[in-house]
Amino acid sequence: MGGWAIAVHGGAGVDPNLPKERQEEAKRLLTRCLDIGISALRSNLSAIDVVELVVRQLETDPLFNSGRGSALTENGTVEMEASIMDGPKRRCGAVSGLSTVKNPVSLARLVMDKSPHSYLAFSGAEEFAKKQGVELVDNEYFITEDNVGMLKLAKEANSILFDYRIPTIGTCGAGAAAMDSPLQMNGLPISVYAPETVGCVVVDKEGRCAAATSTGGLMNKMTGRIGDSPLIGSGTYACELCGVSCTGEGEAIIRSTLAREVAAVMEYKGLRLHEAVDFVIKNRLDEGKAGLIAVSKNGEVACGFNTTGMFRGCATEDGFMEVGVW
Repeated sequence: MGGWAIAVHGGAGVDPNLPKERQEEAKRLLTRCLDIGISALRSNLSAIDVVELVVRQLETDPLFNSGRGSALTENGTVEMEASIMDGPKRRCGAVSGLSTVKNPVSLARLVMDKSPHSYLAFSGAEEFAKKQGVELVDNEYFITEDNVGMLKLAKEANSILFDYRIPTIGTCGAGAAAMDSPLQMNGLPISVYAPETVGCVVVDKEGRCAAATSTGGLMNKMTGRIGDSPLIGSGTYACELCGVSCTGEGEAIIRSTLAREVAAVMEYKGLRLHEAVDFVIKNRLDEGKAGLIAVSKNGEVACGFNTTGMFRGCATEDGFMEVGVW
């Protein structure tokens, strides 16, 4: 065994003009989450417990697009989703369409541990949450001033707006950016590309891998839209070889089953973790934009992305630690 390793992400696709203070704020949050994870691993918490713990922290802070900072649908509400997977027996749990659950990742964990199913959504997931006694809050808890303002810009631009925290110079500028943008999703134009899904992957000192991903989805998305984050094999995957969490253009990640592809090329092509991550980013996304973090059972950690940047951080038992944006 190569010892424990951990990686976190706060989304792929960063505007090159993102203000320095925003970058530093993101780095501080990622560092804090890494420190929490490192402390838990040193205390012999299992990989599955650590990924849940870290993603809960990311969901509680409104900086990224999950939990408290979730994007708003076209109706001005939140529909959060999350998934979690335990590598040793490939047990998993996922949820979608949540509007009152404070920490979606923990409900996904309960689906895995306390239900006969792997995936619950919308009213069924909310009812299960009530029965399990998880912390519930009013939908207003998730609706921040930033979210409301950027939803307004997205509607005026008649566009799905990805990064709702990048300052825009006037409403007209937002509309023009959307119309002139060469980026598309399923053939439709989008504006600034920077989804901010969060995730964590961990291998503990026993060589057990786990992964968890959580998101609020896309700003101004259609009600009922489900992305890659709760889909096992697409946004999240863990097995005896590795743990993977993805972020980026959900539709492209779904088409490529991106997270599972990392494990597949390791298993079937014999690639090491870094080679597998490079391979899938270069060969499996077609024209999609995405990124991922991954760990292997041998204590390796890797990240890859084909966007301008990805909010990320990683650490290993031998003392290596890194937090980056670009």
